[in-house]
Amino acid sequence: MSPVKRGTTLPIHNRIGVLRAERRMTRAQLAELVDVNPQTVGALERGDHYPSLDLAMRICDVFGLPIEAVFSRTEFAPLSTEVYRRTRPEEGTPR
Repeated sequence: MSPVKRGTTLPIHNRIGVLRAERRMTRAQLAELVDVNPQTVGALERGDHYPSLDLAMRICDVFGLPIEAVFSRTEFAPLSTEVYRRTRPEEGTPR
């Protein structure tokens, strides 16, 4: 099975690199867990290729996350921005 070439009209963005780094996991380790070559993991992280549905689900299983937490049709905001937005006091509210 070869990965599908990245499209321009309906891109698939992912957080594979961030999730892998959070877990201190190498590309080779993730590749072994999902039964692909480390180069495939790199191509997915760069957005050069899309995963099959089966591969996407295997990746999500490794991270223990739902598919929408790992893959999206729109770009993900940086995780730090999302965390900061949730924990920041509301405007006008004293700290």
